Amino acid sequence: MTRNVVQARRTTPFKEVVRLLDQHRISGLPVLDDDDKVLGVVSGTDLVRAQAQRADRDPSAAVTAADVMSSPAITVHPEQSVPDAARLMERRGVERLPVVDEEDRLIGIATRRDLLRVFLRTDDDIRRQVTDEVLAGALGLPAGAVRVLVRDGVVTLEGRVELRSQVPEAVHAVWRLEGVVGVMNALTYRVDDCAPPVAAGSTEVR
Repeated sequence: MTRNVVQARRTTPFKEVVRLLDQHRISGLPVLDDDDKVLGVVSGTDLVRAQAQRADRDPSAAVTAADVMSSPAITVHPEQSVPDAARLMERRGVERLPVVDEEDRLIGIATRRDLLRVFLRTDDDIRRQVTDEVLAGALGLPAGAVRVLVRDGVVTLEGRVELRSQVPEAVHAVWRLEGVVGVMNALTYRVDDCAPPVAAGSTEVR
């Protein structure tokens, strides 16, 4: 995503929105309230439609970003995967997705160009990141415990980890990496730390 986001407020005048789009050579921007929460998105299409409708209104009335934006905005959270964001864009027919935090405040924006750029990462780059940042870094696994194969962005994990809970943790962490389009899980585990504990004094029935 792009973190330095060109944005408007609900009271931003129509002409200022046009100027922002032209100056930054973008096709749309998010509209925020006073708490930086995303209210909607203004695109060039919205502006043209609003201009065409002005004939039916009082031409002297001020038009703001809130008057012409598409609302509610279609947003995503930073932990969502790139394939999920791409499918949402395609399904809703939008060119950009504001990225928001848990309180719906804007933290960035993902465009179609951003998503396509992610898929230009090489398989070797992805494999190194999985090995160094996920397996050794986040999970603390010893070198060689898990074999990582990457082909056309699809990551295959083979080997044995210590705990059962580390298996979904590894898979989810890999899914979140840029450029990953799929994860094949072939991991096993030594200790099942997800099994419910046996109550003291209970007798197992066979």
